[in-house]
Amino acid sequence: MVAEAKKAALEERLDGLTLPEGGGWLAAARRDARDRLDAVGLPGRRDEYWRFTNPAPLVARDPEVSDVSQSPDPFDGYESVVITIEDGVVTLPDTLPENLQIGTLREAGEADIHWAKDIYGTLEAMGSRPVLRPLATLNSAYATDGVVIRATGPVAKPVHIRTTGTGDPILHHVVRVDADASLTLLESGTAGARSNVATEIDLADTGAFHHIRIQGPDHVRHPNTHLFARLRQESVFKSFTLSANGLLARNEAVIELTGDDATAHIAGAAFGRGDFHHDDTVFVTHDAVNCESRQVFKKVLRDGATGVFQGKILVKEGAQKTDGYQISQALLLDEDSQFLAKPELEIYADDVACSHGSTTGAIDETALFYLRSRGVSKRDATDLLVLSFLAEAIEEIEDETLREHVGGRMADWLARG
Repeated sequence: MVAEAKKAALEERLDGLTLPEGGGWLAAARRDARDRLDAVGLPGRRDEYWRFTNPAPLVARDPEVSDVSQSPDPFDGYESVVITIEDGVVTLPDTLPENLQIGTLREAGEADIHWAKDIYGTLEAMGSRPVLRPLATLNSAYATDGVVIRATGPVAKPVHIRTTGTGDPILHHVVRVDADASLTLLESGTAGARSNVATEIDLADTGAFHHIRIQGPDHVRHPNTHLFARLRQESVFKSFTLSANGLLARNEAVIELTGDDATAHIAGAAFGRGDFHHDDTVFVTHDAVNCESRQVFKKVLRDGATGVFQGKILVKEGAQKTDGYQISQALLLDEDSQFLAKPELEIYADDVACSHGSTTGAIDETALFYLRSRGVSKRDATDLLVLSFLAEAIEEIEDETLREHVGGRMADWLARG
């Protein structure tokens, strides 16, 4: 039975929510998610993967705040195929490059047959075992809309989902990358005072998916995101998230390598101050031979900010020649900030090379003195050392132009304080 507290939290969160209208395959998937949600309830502080982060702001009936400013888009000036979502309303581009199909979730759900049917809610349900992910399940049940994207071959331009709003949106995106196809997805914006966004990515053999997401620099927000990815033979998945400020951010990623010779890299760089609380929770499953995974996460925290990293590598029986790497590091710029880490390895194969590490430290006073002795102000010297510390995570962005673009935005935000 679901604990009474979890039942009560679920009833409160669902008060005022109704399953979106519509029939067919999407309605069936939503009902299935609702049934699964009823069975597990919503998370509490006693749940193993929520003991470092209080889920109360994410499970309450109403968000704590509603006044959200909209900063200039960090990808402005970068050529891309732009999709806008404003207060939950999706606007698609007029023209598309070759090998790209884009639609709304709402429209896809009205079709009798659609490729998204085999993905929507399926990867989320798989990713909720053995660790329950009730907020992702709630998303599958109650998402009002989202974007469905299919790459049938190499797509020349990145696709950019730009989200704005001030409410409490629940959005669900579905991505399919066919065999020998490739796609780059950019995400930016503040969806609302609180947001619940899930993305399911299905990669066929030899497909490649690159994902760059920027959260911030608005401070008054509570984003809760979920990435679910399934990789087949020789496919490539790479995701990077830059986060700045925010009251509470929790980014979850669940990746399953099911085909031989697949590669999955996920990375993040975060910095914030004061009541900033940032949580990266990652679960990578190796279920095939000769696969590689990397997790690289860096956080810079000051003025009492809190960073959380929970990362797991699971190597199933038979997943020989696995190469798994995980590193999480925090730079604390004062004694009031804290970094809470839970790295995990669970291995059932004997021919593997897996490692994990986690460190927390203060700024290098020798390096700081060296820079200041050469006329660099303390503020500028600190920013230089912070950028150097975060560089390893940013290097995970494969495209050099995008890597420089993201690095420039990060430097701008640091300079503004």
